[in-house]
Amino acid sequence: MGQPYLSEKLNEIGTMELGLYTFADVDPNPAGGKGPEAARRLKNLIEEIELADQVGLDVFGLGEHHRPDYAASAPAVALAAAAVKTKNIRLTSAVTVLSSDDPVRVFQQFSTLDLLSNGRAEIMAGRGSFIESFPLFGYNLEDYDQLFEEKLDLLLAIRDGEMVNWEGQLRAPIHDRGVYPRPLQEPLPVWIAVGGTPQSVARAGALGLPVALAIIGGEPRRFAPLFDLYREAARRAHQDPAKLKTSINVHGFIADTTDAAADQFYGPQAEVMNRIGRERGWGPTSRAHFDMARSPTGNLFLGDPETVAEKIITHHRLFRNDRFLLQMAIGQMPHEQVMRGIELYGTKVAPLVRKALTAEGGEAKASA
Repeated sequence: MGQPYLSEKLNEIGTMELGLYTFADVDPNPAGGKGPEAARRLKNLIEEIELADQVGLDVFGLGEHHRPDYAASAPAVALAAAAVKTKNIRLTSAVTVLSSDDPVRVFQQFSTLDLLSNGRAEIMAGRGSFIESFPLFGYNLEDYDQLFEEKLDLLLAIRDGEMVNWEGQLRAPIHDRGVYPRPLQEPLPVWIAVGGTPQSVARAGALGLPVALAIIGGEPRRFAPLFDLYREAARRAHQDPAKLKTSINVHGFIADTTDAAADQFYGPQAEVMNRIGRERGWGPTSRAHFDMARSPTGNLFLGDPETVAEKIITHHRLFRNDRFLLQMAIGQMPHEQVMRGIELYGTKVAPLVRKALTAEGGEAKASA
């Protein structure tokens, strides 16, 4: 039996995992060529994960994308490289685009990662925020919803038993076949990543699976009812409340001063949002939009350590989330600035958050 899929401290009232996630952004048109650019970014990525582990952060997530502006198309491979250089931090995809992958291979890859990391691997499964992988791997976008539902069902069947018997409509059946290697953790953690669709949140609750909610626009408080829906769907399905873990995944940055954080993060973040916005028909962003988003009620968690810690604590009271993941290495953020941000997150922000939540948990326990 491996480690429990969340650290034991989560069983204490008022605690929360703190971590990072990234898509390993690269320059899509580098002067020195795409190979050297990706090599540079992946080297920096491993250094970021190592530092996050050293400063005591709990989780590091790596997204899957199949585009020229990201280096992470195979998260399990990069996370395996990080596994042998880290000791405690949990390593998760963020996300695995399950709809266009094969659940057998996904399970095998993350089970292998689990073995290499001594029980620290997780899968965060989702549809993904882009659609490039569907034509790349020969899938029909008309099957978008059914592909995810079927493949999630197969992934959970593989996780639940060594010998698999499964049939669907869009993938060949499996009859009494074993899937190996088996992980240290039983079960291997599988989170569902959602972008705000109520049906997706309710399905995760009905299945009793942890859910990670991405909030990259709008006021976060508007998303809080989704977690109520999640917990109600789980209650109606008679799921164990202990399984119902929640995460909010957001953009933001930490620097020594709030002005420095804003000035360093605005350019790279705006470039990414405008590039994606042009593809999706969004209007251009501006510094005024950015400054509104970094206000106390906005979606960016950005500032000096005290400012960011206060915002995390405030939103924990609202969401009652078990995990908080911050995307700082977005776009062409300089590596040294990202490393300083990680250092501040682990050594300054995390202690402030943990102290406050432990105190609030103790007060809640005393009044119970």
